Amino acid sequence: MAFTLIALPYEDTALEPAVSAETLGFHHGKHHKAYLDKTNAAIAGTELEGQPLEAVIRAARGTNQGLFNNAAQSWNHGFYWHSLGASETHASDELAQKIDAAFGSVDALKQQLQDRGAGHFASGWVWLAERGGQLSVEETHDGDTLADQGFNPLLTVDVWEHAYYLDHQNARPKYLEAVISGKLNWAFASENLVRGTAWVYPG
Repeated sequence: MAFTLIALPYEDTALEPAVSAETLGFHHGKHHKAYLDKTNAAIAGTELEGQPLEAVIRAARGTNQGLFNNAAQSWNHGFYWHSLGASETHASDELAQKIDAAFGSVDALKQQLQDRGAGHFASGWVWLAERGGQLSVEETHDGDTLADQGFNPLLTVDVWEHAYYLDHQNARPKYLEAVISGKLNWAFASENLVRGTAWVYPG
């Protein structure tokens, strides 16, 4: 069974002005779909066909870079859509306590996410993740992912240019500030923390 493009969990105008409907149309409908299409083509007729996307990522890491890039980017984008929301939600008490312990406050965490994302060289992702009960901000480069590296990802923000160029041109910090200041889905992060294992791609 081929992987499918998951629907956005909100209207395509829901993230404006941080992320426009035009950007979502290209990013979700073209970039994400292309990664999935290439993943499906690469595994068709192989032992990986019908396996979960996470299994494809694990099998391809270090052995098939092309397949890994497309499978990991498919997972990252699905996770990213859920990491955002039309309006900022609230962290659970458990997550809020862990954020305070690790960063001092939610505002301090947001600033670290912005700073790490703005300072990230070239393409990639910035993450809030949990491992061993501890929260941290992590970065992955290009198409790499935390889906199979022993972390429990809670949120991610895409820092590839296609995530923001139509709306903010080359001003990545403006995009990061707009998204991180009011469009993060803390309810999703809280659900991920409770589950304790990495999110599973549903498509």
